[in-house]
Amino acid sequence: MNFSDLPADLAGRLIPKPAGKMAYRCLSCDAVHGIGELLYTCPRCGGVLLLEDAAFGDLKRTPSEMWRRIFDYRRLLNVPALKGIYRFHELLGPVIPLDSVVYLGEGGTPLVEAAQVLQEEAGIRFLYKNDGQNPSASFKDRGMASAVSYINFLIRSGRAGEILAVCASTGDTSASAALYASYLHPKVKSAVLLPHGKVTPEQLSQPLGSGARVFEIPGVFDDCMKVVERLAETYEVALLNSKNAWRILGQESYSYEIAQDFDWNVQDLAVFVPIGNAGNITAVMAGFLKLHDLGVIETLPKIVGVQSHHADPVFRYYEEPDPSLRRFVPVTVKPSAAQAAMIGNPVSMPRVIRLAEIYDERSGGRNVFVVRVTEQGIMDGMLSVNRRGHVACTQGGECYAGMRAALREGVVSDKDTAILDATAHAIKFSAFQNMYFSDSFPPEFGVAAKPELKNHPCLVRPDDLALVPAPGKPLSGDALLEFIAKTSRDVAGALGLNPRKPAA
Repeated sequence: MNFSDLPADLAGRLIPKPAGKMAYRCLSCDAVHGIGELLYTCPRCGGVLLLEDAAFGDLKRTPSEMWRRIFDYRRLLNVPALKGIYRFHELLGPVIPLDSVVYLGEGGTPLVEAAQVLQEEAGIRFLYKNDGQNPSASFKDRGMASAVSYINFLIRSGRAGEILAVCASTGDTSASAALYASYLHPKVKSAVLLPHGKVTPEQLSQPLGSGARVFEIPGVFDDCMKVVERLAETYEVALLNSKNAWRILGQESYSYEIAQDFDWNVQDLAVFVPIGNAGNITAVMAGFLKLHDLGVIETLPKIVGVQSHHADPVFRYYEEPDPSLRRFVPVTVKPSAAQAAMIGNPVSMPRVIRLAEIYDERSGGRNVFVVRVTEQGIMDGMLSVNRRGHVACTQGGECYAGMRAALREGVVSDKDTAILDATAHAIKFSAFQNMYFSDSFPPEFGVAAKPELKNHPCLVRPDDLALVPAPGKPLSGDALLEFIAKTSRDVAGALGLNPRKPAA
């Protein structure tokens, strides 16, 4: 859309200028710190930080209907910096100039209505938000675009020189961090730490392809995270895990897009989010709260976190019905197909506790829930939905299993519309799919293949065929005609095809 086609009252509002008064606030001691340097924990007490805008109240001077129009018209503009998550610039990083925004195509992922047969089987209307269609094929790009745009802002404003960005990962974070850092090379370089043998080959190839230094560490993600935290405390590096509050800020865009896709009416929505390091569920709650603060949405949707029984510390915390008796206790994780969720001590847990309290209070009753599912349910869920036109990863399968569990437990009803988070593209988890099809999951997963969900390629090599083609050895003449005829015959027989009837 050309600017000359815009309504006159919006012309000066659609291209945002740097504004706001952003600062870090510690969730433990309530201290406030400036954003002039990279901080990941409170310098005073070591607590977890959240970013807040002290000037957020100024945004309330704009009527809610005007905000809806601003965001809707920005969606039509051909301005690269506003095509992604920064369409919601005032709610994310208002201090960041548009010329510092790093846009690689993230955000704006589609909401895909589930196939009718799936909705009938599930007993509820639901849609997948396909965040695997982000540039590095996962939702991590939302937060990484925010964190790296902030780093770019520091560099361009002369507050930082060359930066080494580091992260721990189960796969998706490393792919995203390496991709976004490589865009700013040589000013920004990246190094990633992965748990040895716990990352799929597809995910391992991504940071290697983006030129990152990749280190495999014995243990699980939690062990890698401890090493990365020590690096961030001891050396001049930029931490790109969700401990980085800028990461959480960017992931809020997930909520904004859902609300916009439902024309800002989120009543009767239930948003299902897998819980790993707890950054995503933190961001989803924070995003909806901001929209509600501004009156852009009139109600808050239900939030349902999902955890595997192999990594369920957040579920265990909320399993205690009395808030005064709840105590968070990290768990030792077991192997999980939902690798991004295989975290026993999520760093964002303090954020979850604080925001869930605010969210429930604002909702007038409990509106944040956590359900637990089995590894069997995760794999069966992923394969079931992908057989009906979807591209869900194992975390997407976890959300589907979580939705079924929430229905059984009465957390949601058939009157709700569920939004399931497919956090990554299914192709990243083809190794788990192949293990299922070959019924070769290690016993510790507790996954047995169901015959109706298995699938295998079938070699067609007719027994009565003397010659077959091979690379560099094509057939010709009668041999080629015989190969085509007999191979077609056997394929048709396997498919149960009937011969075409002669034309009348």
